[in-house]
Amino acid sequence: MNIRSFLSRLPLFNGLPEEDLKALAGIVLDRSHAAGESIFTEGDRAAGLNIVFSGRVKIFKLASNGKEQILHIMGPGEPFAEVPVFQGGHYPASAEAIEASRVLFIPRDGLTDMIRRNPALALDMLAVLSRRLREFASTIENLSLRGVPERLSAYLLHLSDLAGGSAEFELDIKKGLIANLLGTTGESLSRVLGKMSQAGMIRVGGKKITILDRAALADVAAARQALD
Repeated sequence: MNIRSFLSRLPLFNGLPEEDLKALAGIVLDRSHAAGESIFTEGDRAAGLNIVFSGRVKIFKLASNGKEQILHIMGPGEPFAEVPVFQGGHYPASAEAIEASRVLFIPRDGLTDMIRRNPALALDMLAVLSRRLREFASTIENLSLRGVPERLSAYLLHLSDLAGGSAEFELDIKKGLIANLLGTTGESLSRVLGKMSQAGMIRVGGKKITILDRAALADVAAARQALD
């Protein structure tokens, strides 16, 4: 798929006229990143919008003690670092490819010129920002108010929903990254997965997860049921 076709399929740009899509594709910088390669670091000067074309990217912050907290895992079609398009300044978090990835970079000046010509694009970007704020609010709630079993149960149900409601699916990222995303350790994650398996809620086979009792898993996610 060429860049113009890719952009036309994104909710952010699907209302743009063909002429503007071509102009937008013309200013895009197509960048490849190896697994583990930094895309930008917290504090770097922000210069535009990034969109994952292929692969996966983690957005994270580092504490003063070196502990990493993943804020988001971005996949194909997902934009990140949207705020600098409006605000400029510096990146508030870091981004790193967690697998071989292509990232499309759209310079801020070119994108703001397009927004001036197409005000509806600004509304689409605000919708993206609003969704991201809701995600941040959910992340804060999960990390501060919910235990690991609740966080993990909600995450597994989310993956099932992404798989079309299927009871069987594969973990999309390594367990260590999942633990980081959920604000816990790999040991704690494995322990809770083991308890869920013993309780008959799930079956774990490598990366494959099978939900055996969705109602019980939902009860744990909502803190209506505790794991022994």
